Amino acid sequence: MLQILVILSALAMPLVAWASQRGVFGPDNGAISDRFPTLLVADGYAFSIWGVIFLLDLVFAVWLLRGQPVPDREGHRDSHRCHWLVVIGFALTASWMIVFSQQWFGLALAVIWAALASLLWALMLVARAMPRGAQSWLAVFPLALHAGWLSLAAFLDTAQTVVAAQVLPTQDQLPWTLVLWALAALLLLVANARLHAPGTGPAALGYAGAAVWGLVGVYVKQTASPMSGSDGSAWIALALAAVLAAQTVWLRVRPAGPPDAVTPGGARPSRRTGGPMPPPIAGGPRHRH
Repeated sequence: MLQILVILSALAMPLVAWASQRGVFGPDNGAISDRFPTLLVADGYAFSIWGVIFLLDLVFAVWLLRGQPVPDREGHRDSHRCHWLVVIGFALTASWMIVFSQQWFGLALAVIWAALASLLWALMLVARAMPRGAQSWLAVFPLALHAGWLSLAAFLDTAQTVVAAQVLPTQDQLPWTLVLWALAALLLLVANARLHAPGTGPAALGYAGAAVWGLVGVYVKQTASPMSGSDGSAWIALALAAVLAAQTVWLRVRPAGPPDAVTPGGARPSRRTGGPMPPPIAGGPRHRH
């Protein structure tokens, strides 16, 4: 049943996006963004990443529909928690497009942050289980790409809401934009560091890749913007992209710590009990309900 919900929520995202671009729910995202310019908006080309995200999320959902396991941090093959987090994250992503088109900015802001929290949590659960091979690329990479983009998009939407509601100065946006940049840097760098624990596969690179793509998009947009403070925001975006990329390279090449103890049967000790546990992609016990 959960696998069906995952694929339905994955299908909902591109279908809602298609309807949104045709004005079914109101003005499209680009028109609304132009109406409320900020120092955190990205160039239009950057949003094309949604097509890749939707496609990979569908691949992930079909993979689950075939009965493939989603490991969690304790190595269980069928993580109901992860399934539910993915369903919630996908459904909220689709809902955000409708709510934003209706220009319910406060609700849209709550929705996008909730979507980010759900998918980032699911990503951490899956990535820390250290799946290998095709399982890593099919389970980790789609979630990493989606969560990485949302980690930046949530701040873009926050800035949009501030301007639309006029809760802070809209003529001189740089002071409060700097605060948002600091918070965005904190989230991106901390989440990226936690994601790239020793032993995590290369599919986790999708998180930093999506964020860097968006940051470069902000740089391109702001360098061409006539708004006061746009040049400063542009260079901050480029600097953060460089720092995030450098951090990712360091996390990938740093020496691995001492390996976990392994029992003679190839099982790793459980983080919860200390007892033997099958490897994350092996047949492990299911969750107790």
